[in-house]
Amino acid sequence: MAVTNPDNAPHLRASMILVPIDTPGFNLIRPVPVMGHAGGSGHCEIRYEDCRVPAENLLGLEGAGFMIAQARLGPGRIHHCMRAIGAAERALEMMCQRAITRVAFGGPLAEKQFVQEMIATSRMEIDQARLLVLHAAWKMDTVGKKEARQEISMIKVVAANVCMSVLDRAIQVHGALGVSDDTPLARMWRDLRMLRLADGPDEVHKTVIARRELKRFAS
Repeated sequence: MAVTNPDNAPHLRASMILVPIDTPGFNLIRPVPVMGHAGGSGHCEIRYEDCRVPAENLLGLEGAGFMIAQARLGPGRIHHCMRAIGAAERALEMMCQRAITRVAFGGPLAEKQFVQEMIATSRMEIDQARLLVLHAAWKMDTVGKKEARQEISMIKVVAANVCMSVLDRAIQVHGALGVSDDTPLARMWRDLRMLRLADGPDEVHKTVIARRELKRFAS
């Protein structure tokens, strides 16, 4: 958990504290339902009531919570993008298998130009996103997270949207089966839709991408 010290306002200093779940005063209220599924996606609503932990549960330095949180954002966004590409690759695989085996209107779906367009577009989008992620990771390794901020913001938007587009096409090719829970596609869509929000929504990343780009031409 992160806590702030109001005595240092207006510049609040956040700290990271480890709180074991068996600590008195720690109350796990519920997993937050996602799109009608009560199991949630791993995020929970928690209430702390007179919950106390020893000083050694402080993670890092006091007041350094914001710095710790920010330090993980670059690598964390790369991780999100890797997951998005993996999910898109799986969705494309399922789309191709369905197109080859499903026969409709006198032949397999794989012979229909609409389906071929979905497969071709998905393949191109996934490979473009993968190369952009690899470039951002390479830049992080060679010049550091700060210098790779633009590339990280770009992949965060691109990979999340490619993932959703490919999943949507895979669901479409599967027809009604695609929106049922008889395949993993519906759950993948539910679980991965949050990537366009987690660690910064698309709109925020696009704003900072544009500002950095404009700054290059402002001087």
